[in-house]
Amino acid sequence: MMQQLTVASLSRDMKFEGFLLVRSADQRTSSNGGKYLDMTLCDTTGDINCKMWDGTVPPPKQGAVIKVRGTVQEYNGRLQMRIERLRNPSPADEVDVSQLMPCAPEPPKDMLREINRAIDKMKTPELQAILREMLLMCGDKLNYYPAAQRVHHAERSGLLHHTVSVLRAAEAVLPLYPFLDGDLLRAGAIAHDLSKTAEFISDEAGNVSDYSAEGQLLGHLVHGVAQVREAARRANVTGEYVLLLSHMIISHHGLPEHGSPRPPMFPEAEMLHLLDDMDAKMNEMEGIMRRTPAGAFSEKIWTLDRRLYHPRIHETEPEQDNSSASRDLYSGLL
Repeated sequence: MMQQLTVASLSRDMKFEGFLLVRSADQRTSSNGGKYLDMTLCDTTGDINCKMWDGTVPPPKQGAVIKVRGTVQEYNGRLQMRIERLRNPSPADEVDVSQLMPCAPEPPKDMLREINRAIDKMKTPELQAILREMLLMCGDKLNYYPAAQRVHHAERSGLLHHTVSVLRAAEAVLPLYPFLDGDLLRAGAIAHDLSKTAEFISDEAGNVSDYSAEGQLLGHLVHGVAQVREAARRANVTGEYVLLLSHMIISHHGLPEHGSPRPPMFPEAEMLHLLDDMDAKMNEMEGIMRRTPAGAFSEKIWTLDRRLYHPRIHETEPEQDNSSASRDLYSGLL
């Protein structure tokens, strides 16, 4: 693959030419009746919305790699690329898709092994049995499903990445609050988002094409409670742990405006909410810092309702003249 700028390094008025992965692509109609392509394209560093104002070009398939030439603009405070030309790659391009596919930083088999070890170490057989059934119900989807369509852990194996991160955070806080039931908190960390495998539709590259009917009508909180109850039935588990784990799932978003029908009503449920919220925000902020130059502010982040500042103390390399690099890379292609 040719050397090219990363999505995270793009800024307004820069030229881009290179290969990107298609997260989504649709042909739409503008207010004046003209057709255009609305696409989200990505590499391992992030994604960017792209518009191509040519109604004759069919939308590329989700998960495909395309080569594009365009100019980065700003629209409503967010970067957007205006695509001038695009084409499919040829064999001579020797595209390395691994350089374009956002993936969790650890192999899925390692993360799944860590989750199973945590279950094996539990001293509560009821929770062990429920969790093992829930993992079986998810099947192979756990190996590649993202944790979200956008925002946090929107990457291949992102669901496992988020689950393991919350589980590790739980292990870190348990010594600080020894009154908490450790097995219950660990179980909540593992179970809280597993029903996302039923909430939306993802390909094996971690690209979400749409929400499922269950995702649209129920969402992963309500479906998660049903999943716990079904897992308990299959494992022949009864008693209060079924109720407590169900409550932790339905309340882990914390507030009604964030989708939780109930607020957390016992300490382990509250801690799960805090850890889940922390991990989601830190993952999102990490991505924002990657694409925001040191000493600059990001675009307004709609999920946070604010802009973020990238402190200069995080700057590890001298600032480069990206416009010059862009001119060098823009020559020749397509």
